[in-house]
Amino acid sequence: MTDRVPPFLEARRSIRAFTAEPVARADLDVLVEAACIAPAPHHSRPWRFVVVDGADAKEQLARGMGARWRRDLEGDGTPTSRVDELIEASHGKIVGAPAVILGCLTWEGLDRYPDEARRRAEWGMALLSLGAAAENLMVAAVARGLASCWVAAPIFCPEEARDALALPAEWLPHAMVLVGRPDPEYVGRARPPVPLDELRTFR
Repeated sequence: MTDRVPPFLEARRSIRAFTAEPVARADLDVLVEAACIAPAPHHSRPWRFVVVDGADAKEQLARGMGARWRRDLEGDGTPTSRVDELIEASHGKIVGAPAVILGCLTWEGLDRYPDEARRRAEWGMALLSLGAAAENLMVAAVARGLASCWVAAPIFCPEEARDALALPAEWLPHAMVLVGRPDPEYVGRARPPVPLDELRTFR
């Protein structure tokens, strides 16, 4: 990574291990508020954030998402032992995090079109804005001494994640961020250098 990248962006890392210390809801609200100042189409706010910090709710979410993933893996012909291993690891990440923040998409504030191509583009804009919101959330977490890890799994099972928590029908989870105090013994992966000449071009 070049030294031109601002340090506050460098500080955001994917941390997958946390202490058992709970995260104050006031701190979690700050993270959600940071997410909500991200750019979005039409000056809308097409996202809803669900903060999951109760043990029962985390268990329900892990089970609901895990059941769908199990069906998908079995449909792919994945060996049962490997399916069990993956589901157990996913379950442990969710229930082991002090807090889980689900980013859900809604159609509120978005334009509706009669054709599928433009409806898909409109939803795509909302999904891009949710990514920006998640980045804001994670950068804000670093500023408060918290660690985070973005988990993309809900995009594969939005209905199951929604129903596991009895959310409104129009709230569709598409992003999940695990939040907590970083485990001091956890060593993250080294961040690889950015091969700028491969990833960027000028015209």
